[in-house]
Amino acid sequence: MRVQYDVMVQEFTRVLKKRGFNHEDAENAAVIFAQNSLAGVFSHGLNRFPRVVSYLEKGEIDPNAKATCEMQMGAIERWDGHRGFGPLNAKKAMDRACELAKEYGVGCVALGNNNHWMRGGTYGWLAADHGCIGICWSNTMPNMPAWGGLNRKIGNNPLIMAVPRSNGEHAMIDCAVSQFSYGKIEDCRLRGVQLPVPGGYDTKGELTTDPAEIEKTWRVLPMGYWKGSGMALALDMAAALMANGMSGTDMDIQAKGSCTNCCQIFIAYDPYLFGSKDEIQDMLNRRIDAVKKAHPEREGGSVSYPGERTLAVREESMKKGIHVDEAIWKQLCSLASGDMSTTDIASK
Repeated sequence: MRVQYDVMVQEFTRVLKKRGFNHEDAENAAVIFAQNSLAGVFSHGLNRFPRVVSYLEKGEIDPNAKATCEMQMGAIERWDGHRGFGPLNAKKAMDRACELAKEYGVGCVALGNNNHWMRGGTYGWLAADHGCIGICWSNTMPNMPAWGGLNRKIGNNPLIMAVPRSNGEHAMIDCAVSQFSYGKIEDCRLRGVQLPVPGGYDTKGELTTDPAEIEKTWRVLPMGYWKGSGMALALDMAAALMANGMSGTDMDIQAKGSCTNCCQIFIAYDPYLFGSKDEIQDMLNRRIDAVKKAHPEREGGSVSYPGERTLAVREESMKKGIHVDEAIWKQLCSLASGDMSTTDIASK
């Protein structure tokens, strides 16, 4: 079934207001979740929402806590999220990094003691909409085996980079350092489809494209094998050091919730420091045009640049409505009406 974007925002807002958010924060957070679903990232939109509500009900997320700046050093700032609502704290941090970039040419905000930021690409698009090159990443609790290991000791820490285009059709790459995020694996299982390439191991220790088999073992495959494994560890340590916060190991010991007390880094650059906007945008257009003109490997296929498919899905979803899992949508409506809690849903 499909649901209109405005209706989804309204339902998310109603649920969050019932869980302690003021109206402005509830609506801003609802927009982030709805835009994730609008872009086809259901794993960090509607599908993830009931789980986030359960963290609110258990007190693992404080809806009234706001990120605050704890230290300033010119273009670099360190912030504390106070275990508030991850997406709103992350948005605030990237907004501030872009403000610093306009002043200094580059801005960096290191945010510690935050909660899960949901879809990292949200903050890449945000930076690009501000006219900045955006780079950000987050560490997570250990949820992936290091290359050569069996048990989960590293996080699938997402890394995002966005390049702004004046026509709004920004280039943006958002990737976990596992071959697929857990959210993507869950989404494929719910839709009854296989992963396009192997994403983890089954119970026999063999690589598989079956999302249900991977969920039995939780042995996801690092992106690029040993390269993704090494990158995951480096991103984790760098985030914890810059934010003066917890590494994945510390989060694992604490084990309060999904990436509780994680660290996130937000970097913004002014792309027009060393050239005119028109010249730079012309260069970007030429570069993307060259990619688009590449001969596709399959007859009738096409080659896309990072972010292009997201833009297409957004446009279609705004016109036709957002695809939703009917059962999860009914859960959301029950939460919004107050008829059920996430405990009630989990017991069914």
